[in-house]
Amino acid sequence: MSKLKETLSGITPVREDLSGETQRRLDNLTKPQGSLGRLEELAKKVVVITGNEKPVLTNKVIFTMAGDHGVAEEGVSLFPSEVTPQMVYNFVAGGAGINVLARHVGVRVVVVDMGVAADLEPHPEIVDKKVGYGTKNMVKEPAMSREEAIKALCAGIEVFEEELKKGIDIVGTGDMGIANTTASSAIVACITGAEVEKVTGRGTGITDEAWQNKVRAIKKALALNRPDPRDPVDVLAKVGGFEIGGLAGVILAAANHRVPVIIDGFISGAAALIATEIEPKVKDYLIAAHCSVEIGHKITLEKMGLRPLLDLDLRLGEGTGAALGMSIVEAGCKILNEMATFESAGVSEAADE
Repeated sequence: MSKLKETLSGITPVREDLSGETQRRLDNLTKPQGSLGRLEELAKKVVVITGNEKPVLTNKVIFTMAGDHGVAEEGVSLFPSEVTPQMVYNFVAGGAGINVLARHVGVRVVVVDMGVAADLEPHPEIVDKKVGYGTKNMVKEPAMSREEAIKALCAGIEVFEEELKKGIDIVGTGDMGIANTTASSAIVACITGAEVEKVTGRGTGITDEAWQNKVRAIKKALALNRPDPRDPVDVLAKVGGFEIGGLAGVILAAANHRVPVIIDGFISGAAALIATEIEPKVKDYLIAAHCSVEIGHKITLEKMGLRPLLDLDLRLGEGTGAALGMSIVEAGCKILNEMATFESAGVSEAADE
Protein backbone atom coordinates (compact mmCIF):
# COMPACT_ATOMS: atom_id res chain seq x y z
CA MET A 1 0.00 0.00 0.00
CA SER A 2 2.93 2.35 0.68
CA LYS A 3 3.89 2.31 -3.02
CA LEU A 4 0.36 3.34 -3.99
CA LYS A 5 0.16 6.05 -1.31
CA GLU A 6 3.58 7.38 -2.28
CA THR A 7 2.56 7.60 -5.92
CA LEU A 8 -0.75 9.32 -5.17
CA SER A 9 0.92 11.86 -2.88
CA GLY A 10 3.25 12.86 -5.74
CA ILE A 11 0.50 13.65 -8.26
CA THR A 12 0.21 17.42 -8.63
CA PRO A 13 -1.90 19.66 -10.88
CA VAL A 14 -0.64 20.27 -14.42
CA ARG A 15 1.25 23.51 -15.12
CA GLU A 16 -1.58 25.69 -16.36
CA ASP A 17 0.69 28.71 -15.79
CA LEU A 18 2.54 27.69 -18.97
CA SER A 19 -0.62 27.67 -21.07
CA GLY A 20 -0.70 31.38 -21.93
CA GLU A 21 2.88 31.63 -23.15
CA THR A 22 2.50 28.43 -25.19
CA GLN A 23 -0.63 29.84 -26.82
CA ARG A 24 1.25 33.05 -27.71
CA ARG A 25 4.00 30.96 -29.30
CA LEU A 26 1.43 28.99 -31.31
CA ASP A 27 -0.32 32.21 -32.39
CA ASN A 28 2.98 33.62 -33.70
CA LEU A 29 3.70 30.65 -35.99
CA THR A 30 3.37 31.16 -39.75
CA LYS A 31 -0.33 30.30 -40.03
CA PRO A 32 -3.67 31.86 -39.24
CA GLN A 33 -4.33 31.64 -35.51
CA GLY A 34 -5.91 28.34 -34.51
CA SER A 35 -5.71 26.94 -38.04
CA LEU A 36 -4.05 23.70 -36.91
CA GLY A 37 -6.89 23.04 -34.50
CA ARG A 38 -6.40 20.13 -32.15
CA LEU A 39 -2.72 19.76 -33.05
CA GLU A 40 -2.23 23.10 -31.31
CA GLU A 41 -4.35 21.97 -28.35
CA LEU A 42 -2.26 18.80 -28.04
CA ALA A 43 1.03 20.68 -28.08
CA LYS A 44 -0.21 22.97 -25.32
CA LYS A 45 -1.49 19.99 -23.32
CA VAL A 46 1.89 18.25 -23.45
CA VAL A 47 3.59 21.48 -22.30
CA VAL A 48 1.35 21.89 -19.26
CA ILE A 49 1.66 18.18 -18.37
CA THR A 50 5.44 17.95 -18.65
CA GLY A 51 6.39 21.47 -17.64
CA ASN A 52 8.68 21.51 -20.70
CA GLU A 53 8.01 24.48 -22.98
CA LYS A 54 9.51 22.66 -25.99
CA PRO A 55 8.67 18.98 -25.44
CA VAL A 56 10.34 16.38 -27.67
CA LEU A 57 8.75 12.93 -27.67
CA THR A 58 11.72 10.71 -28.35
CA ASN A 59 10.97 7.83 -25.99
CA LYS A 60 7.48 6.59 -26.79
CA VAL A 61 6.32 3.52 -24.85
CA ILE A 62 3.16 1.41 -24.84
CA PHE A 63 2.49 -1.01 -22.01
CA THR A 64 0.47 -3.97 -23.26
CA MET A 65 -0.77 -5.85 -20.21
CA ALA A 66 -2.28 -9.34 -20.31
CA GLY A 67 -4.58 -11.12 -17.89
CA ASP A 68 -7.29 -13.76 -17.93
CA HIS A 69 -10.81 -13.54 -16.52
CA GLY A 70 -12.76 -16.23 -14.71
CA VAL A 71 -16.00 -14.92 -16.16
CA ALA A 72 -14.92 -16.37 -19.52
CA GLU A 73 -16.48 -19.59 -18.16
CA GLU A 74 -19.87 -17.99 -18.78
CA GLY A 75 -19.42 -18.00 -22.56
CA VAL A 76 -19.15 -14.21 -22.87
CA SER A 77 -16.38 -14.31 -25.52
CA LEU A 78 -16.03 -15.81 -28.96
CA PHE A 79 -12.55 -17.06 -28.09
CA PRO A 80 -11.30 -19.41 -25.34
CA SER A 81 -8.88 -18.27 -22.63
CA GLU A 82 -6.07 -20.22 -24.32
CA VAL A 83 -5.83 -17.32 -26.76
CA THR A 84 -4.41 -14.98 -24.09
CA PRO A 85 -1.01 -16.72 -23.67
CA GLN A 86 -0.89 -17.41 -27.41
CA MET A 87 -1.26 -13.69 -28.10
CA VAL A 88 1.41 -12.82 -25.54
CA TYR A 89 3.85 -14.97 -27.50
CA ASN A 90 2.66 -13.25 -30.69
CA PHE A 91 3.42 -9.85 -29.11
CA VAL A 92 7.01 -10.74 -28.27
CA ALA A 93 7.47 -12.35 -31.69
CA GLY A 94 6.47 -9.03 -33.25
CA GLY A 95 3.50 -10.36 -35.21
CA ALA A 96 0.52 -8.62 -33.61
CA GLY A 97 -1.32 -5.50 -34.71
CA ILE A 98 0.32 -3.44 -31.97
CA ASN A 99 3.77 -4.51 -33.16
CA VAL A 100 3.06 -3.37 -36.71
CA LEU A 101 1.70 0.03 -35.63
CA ALA A 102 4.41 0.49 -33.00
CA ARG A 103 7.08 -0.01 -35.65
CA HIS A 104 5.19 2.40 -37.88
CA VAL A 105 5.27 5.25 -35.35
CA GLY A 106 8.52 4.43 -33.54
CA VAL A 107 7.12 3.11 -30.27
CA ARG A 108 8.60 0.43 -28.02
CA VAL A 109 6.13 -2.09 -26.63
CA VAL A 110 6.49 -3.47 -23.11
CA VAL A 111 4.55 -6.74 -22.70
CA VAL A 112 3.47 -7.55 -19.14
CA ASP A 113 1.97 -10.74 -17.72
CA MET A 114 -0.38 -9.39 -15.06
CA GLY A 115 -2.48 -12.52 -14.66
CA VAL A 116 -2.39 -14.94 -17.56
CA ALA A 117 -3.94 -18.26 -16.51
CA ALA A 118 -0.88 -20.25 -17.57
CA ASP A 119 2.83 -20.46 -16.83
CA LEU A 120 4.47 -18.58 -19.67
CA GLU A 121 7.84 -19.67 -20.95
CA PRO A 122 10.55 -17.29 -19.68
CA HIS A 123 11.29 -14.63 -22.28
CA PRO A 124 13.45 -11.51 -21.99
CA GLU A 125 10.64 -9.38 -23.42
CA ILE A 126 7.86 -10.63 -21.12
CA VAL A 127 7.73 -8.72 -17.84
CA ASP A 128 6.42 -11.04 -15.13
CA LYS A 129 4.14 -9.21 -12.70
CA LYS A 130 1.61 -12.02 -12.35
CA VAL A 131 -0.81 -11.34 -9.51
CA GLY A 132 -2.67 -14.61 -10.04
CA TYR A 133 -3.64 -17.18 -12.65
CA GLY A 134 -6.58 -15.18 -13.96
CA THR A 135 -9.32 -13.64 -11.87
CA LYS A 136 -12.13 -15.65 -10.33
CA ASN A 137 -15.53 -15.86 -11.99
CA MET A 138 -17.23 -12.66 -10.84
CA VAL A 139 -20.65 -14.20 -11.48
CA LYS A 140 -19.96 -16.53 -8.53
CA GLU A 141 -17.61 -14.50 -6.28
CA PRO A 142 -15.43 -11.37 -6.32
CA ALA A 143 -12.96 -11.31 -9.21
CA MET A 144 -10.12 -10.81 -6.73
CA SER A 145 -9.43 -9.78 -3.16
CA ARG A 146 -8.86 -6.13 -2.23
CA GLU A 147 -5.24 -7.05 -1.51
CA GLU A 148 -4.85 -8.44 -5.03
CA ALA A 149 -6.40 -5.29 -6.50
CA ILE A 150 -3.86 -3.14 -4.67
CA LYS A 151 -1.09 -5.51 -5.73
CA ALA A 152 -2.15 -5.10 -9.38
CA LEU A 153 -2.13 -1.31 -9.06
CA CYS A 154 1.30 -1.38 -7.45
CA ALA A 155 2.62 -3.78 -10.10
CA GLY A 156 1.60 -1.29 -12.78
CA ILE A 157 3.40 1.49 -10.91
CA GLU A 158 6.51 -0.68 -10.60
CA VAL A 159 6.56 -1.61 -14.29
CA PHE A 160 6.33 2.05 -15.28
CA GLU A 161 9.10 3.09 -12.90
CA GLU A 162 11.35 0.27 -14.08
CA GLU A 163 10.88 1.29 -17.71
CA LEU A 164 11.29 4.97 -16.85
CA LYS A 165 14.99 4.31 -16.25
CA LYS A 166 15.32 3.77 -20.03
CA GLY A 167 13.41 6.98 -20.70
CA ILE A 168 9.70 7.67 -21.24
CA ASP A 169 8.48 10.93 -22.80
CA ILE A 170 4.95 9.72 -23.48
CA VAL A 171 3.14 6.51 -22.56
CA GLY A 172 0.30 4.54 -24.08
CA THR A 173 -1.88 1.79 -22.61
CA GLY A 174 -2.82 -1.52 -24.20
CA ASP A 175 -4.42 -4.79 -23.13
CA MET A 176 -4.95 -8.45 -23.88
CA GLY A 177 -7.35 -10.73 -22.05
CA ILE A 178 -10.25 -12.92 -23.12
CA ALA A 179 -13.49 -11.64 -21.51
CA ASN A 180 -11.96 -8.32 -20.46
CA THR A 181 -14.73 -6.32 -22.17
CA THR A 182 -17.12 -8.02 -19.74
CA ALA A 183 -15.09 -6.82 -16.75
CA SER A 184 -14.76 -3.35 -18.28
CA SER A 185 -18.50 -3.09 -18.87
CA ALA A 186 -19.13 -4.02 -15.24
CA ILE A 187 -16.65 -1.37 -14.05
CA VAL A 188 -18.16 1.34 -16.25
CA ALA A 189 -21.76 0.46 -15.34
CA CYS A 190 -20.90 0.57 -11.65
CA ILE A 191 -18.96 3.85 -11.65
CA THR A 192 -21.09 5.81 -14.13
CA GLY A 193 -24.45 4.40 -13.12
CA ALA A 194 -25.28 3.65 -16.76
CA GLU A 195 -27.51 0.71 -17.63
CA VAL A 196 -25.58 -2.48 -18.32
CA GLU A 197 -27.14 -2.77 -21.79
CA LYS A 198 -25.79 0.69 -22.69
CA VAL A 199 -22.18 -0.10 -21.85
CA THR A 200 -21.95 -3.69 -23.06
CA GLY A 201 -20.69 -4.29 -26.58
CA ARG A 202 -19.93 -7.26 -28.78
CA GLY A 203 -16.32 -7.73 -27.68
CA THR A 204 -14.80 -10.28 -30.03
CA GLY A 205 -17.89 -10.23 -32.24
CA ILE A 206 -20.42 -12.34 -30.35
CA THR A 207 -23.96 -13.16 -31.52
CA ASP A 208 -27.17 -11.55 -30.24
CA GLU A 209 -27.80 -14.54 -27.99
CA ALA A 210 -24.27 -14.43 -26.60
CA TRP A 211 -24.57 -10.66 -26.02
CA GLN A 212 -27.74 -11.19 -23.99
CA ASN A 213 -25.91 -13.82 -21.97
CA LYS A 214 -23.06 -11.36 -21.43
CA VAL A 215 -25.47 -8.70 -20.16
CA ARG A 216 -27.05 -11.22 -17.78
CA ALA A 217 -23.62 -12.23 -16.47
CA ILE A 218 -22.65 -8.62 -15.78
CA LYS A 219 -25.93 -7.86 -14.01
CA LYS A 220 -25.57 -10.98 -11.90
CA ALA A 221 -21.97 -10.09 -10.98
CA LEU A 222 -22.96 -6.56 -9.95
CA ALA A 223 -25.93 -7.79 -7.91
CA LEU A 224 -23.91 -10.49 -6.18
CA ASN A 225 -20.75 -8.51 -5.38
CA ARG A 226 -22.28 -5.05 -4.87
CA PRO A 227 -19.12 -3.06 -5.71
CA ASP A 228 -19.10 0.39 -4.11
CA PRO A 229 -18.96 3.06 -6.88
CA ARG A 230 -17.44 5.50 -4.36
CA ASP A 231 -14.52 3.11 -3.79
CA PRO A 232 -12.71 2.43 -7.09
CA VAL A 233 -10.41 -0.16 -5.52
CA ASP A 234 -13.49 -2.08 -4.39
CA VAL A 235 -14.88 -1.92 -7.93
CA LEU A 236 -11.60 -3.18 -9.37
CA ALA A 237 -11.48 -6.01 -6.85
CA LYS A 238 -15.04 -7.22 -7.29
CA VAL A 239 -15.56 -6.98 -11.06
CA GLY A 240 -12.21 -5.96 -12.57
CA GLY A 241 -9.15 -7.65 -13.96
CA PHE A 242 -5.47 -7.88 -13.14
CA GLU A 243 -4.45 -6.19 -16.40
CA ILE A 244 -7.00 -3.43 -15.80
CA GLY A 245 -5.49 -2.80 -12.37
CA GLY A 246 -2.00 -2.84 -13.86
CA LEU A 247 -2.95 -0.26 -16.48
CA ALA A 248 -4.52 1.95 -13.81
CA GLY A 249 -1.23 1.73 -11.94
CA VAL A 250 0.72 2.75 -15.06
CA ILE A 251 -1.58 5.77 -15.46
CA LEU A 252 -1.12 6.83 -11.83
CA ALA A 253 2.66 6.45 -12.08
CA ALA A 254 2.79 8.44 -15.30
CA ALA A 255 0.86 11.30 -13.71
CA ASN A 256 3.22 11.18 -10.74
CA HIS A 257 6.18 11.64 -13.12
CA ARG A 258 4.42 14.26 -15.31
CA VAL A 259 4.30 12.00 -18.37
CA PRO A 260 1.38 12.35 -20.83
CA VAL A 261 -0.81 9.23 -21.10
CA ILE A 262 -2.48 8.15 -24.35
CA ILE A 263 -5.29 5.78 -23.48
CA ASP A 264 -6.39 3.19 -26.01
CA GLY A 265 -9.88 1.70 -26.21
CA PHE A 266 -12.54 0.38 -23.87
CA ILE A 267 -10.38 -1.68 -21.51
CA SER A 268 -7.83 1.12 -21.22
CA GLY A 269 -10.74 3.48 -20.68
CA ALA A 270 -12.03 1.36 -17.79
CA ALA A 271 -8.52 1.38 -16.29
CA ALA A 272 -8.34 5.16 -16.70
CA LEU A 273 -11.74 5.46 -15.02
CA ILE A 274 -10.41 3.52 -12.02
CA ALA A 275 -7.29 5.73 -11.92
CA THR A 276 -9.22 9.00 -12.15
CA GLU A 277 -11.68 7.90 -9.48
CA ILE A 278 -8.72 7.12 -7.21
CA GLU A 279 -7.12 10.51 -7.96
CA PRO A 280 -9.18 13.05 -9.99
CA LYS A 281 -6.11 15.17 -10.89
CA VAL A 282 -5.09 12.33 -13.22
CA LYS A 283 -7.74 13.41 -15.76
CA ASP A 284 -5.58 16.33 -16.87
CA TYR A 285 -2.74 13.95 -17.78
CA LEU A 286 -4.89 11.88 -20.15
CA ILE A 287 -5.37 12.05 -23.91
CA ALA A 288 -7.97 9.74 -25.49
CA ALA A 289 -6.56 8.21 -28.67
CA HIS A 290 -9.84 7.13 -30.21
CA CYS A 291 -13.45 6.16 -29.65
CA SER A 292 -13.86 2.40 -29.78
CA VAL A 293 -16.70 0.52 -31.45
CA GLU A 294 -17.44 -0.85 -27.96
CA ILE A 295 -20.53 1.14 -26.97
CA GLY A 296 -19.42 1.69 -23.37
CA HIS A 297 -16.28 3.54 -24.40
CA LYS A 298 -18.07 6.76 -25.33
CA ILE A 299 -19.80 6.85 -21.93
CA THR A 300 -16.44 6.18 -20.26
CA LEU A 301 -14.75 9.07 -22.06
CA GLU A 302 -17.65 11.41 -21.33
CA LYS A 303 -17.41 10.56 -17.62
CA MET A 304 -13.75 11.63 -17.67
CA GLY A 305 -14.38 14.70 -19.84
CA LEU A 306 -12.17 13.43 -22.67
CA ARG A 307 -12.65 13.99 -26.40
CA PRO A 308 -11.06 11.29 -28.60
CA LEU A 309 -8.65 12.16 -31.40
CA LEU A 310 -9.79 9.46 -33.82
CA ASP A 311 -12.88 7.45 -34.69
CA LEU A 312 -11.74 4.60 -36.92
CA ASP A 313 -14.12 1.81 -35.82
CA LEU A 314 -11.27 0.14 -33.89
CA ARG A 315 -11.93 -2.56 -31.29
CA LEU A 316 -8.72 -4.60 -31.17
CA GLY A 317 -7.10 -3.24 -28.04
CA GLU A 318 -3.42 -4.12 -27.50
CA GLY A 319 -2.58 -0.39 -27.65
CA THR A 320 -3.20 -0.11 -31.39
CA GLY A 321 -5.28 3.06 -31.13
CA ALA A 322 -2.82 4.50 -28.63
CA ALA A 323 0.02 4.09 -31.11
CA LEU A 324 -1.89 6.02 -33.77
CA GLY A 325 -2.90 8.69 -31.27
CA MET A 326 0.69 9.03 -30.11
CA SER A 327 1.82 9.92 -33.62
CA ILE A 328 -0.74 12.74 -33.73
CA VAL A 329 0.37 14.12 -30.36
CA GLU A 330 3.98 14.04 -31.54
CA ALA A 331 2.95 15.92 -34.68
CA GLY A 332 1.46 18.66 -32.50
CA CYS A 333 4.69 18.98 -30.53
CA LYS A 334 6.72 19.19 -33.75
CA ILE A 335 4.48 22.02 -34.96
CA LEU A 336 5.24 23.92 -31.77
CA ASN A 337 8.99 23.26 -31.89
CA GLU A 338 9.85 23.30 -35.58
CA MET A 339 7.49 25.68 -37.32
CA ALA A 340 8.84 29.19 -38.02
CA THR A 341 7.37 32.32 -36.48
CA PHE A 342 6.30 35.25 -38.65
CA GLU A 343 9.34 37.17 -37.46
CA SER A 344 11.92 34.42 -38.02
CA ALA A 345 10.55 33.62 -41.49
CA GLY A 346 10.15 37.23 -42.57
CA VAL A 347 6.46 36.71 -43.29
CA SER A 348 3.98 39.55 -42.86
CA GLU A 349 1.39 39.04 -40.16
CA ALA A 350 -2.35 39.52 -40.55
CA ALA A 351 -3.43 43.14 -40.67
CA ASP A 352 -5.27 44.51 -37.63
CA GLU A 353 -8.92 45.16 -38.34
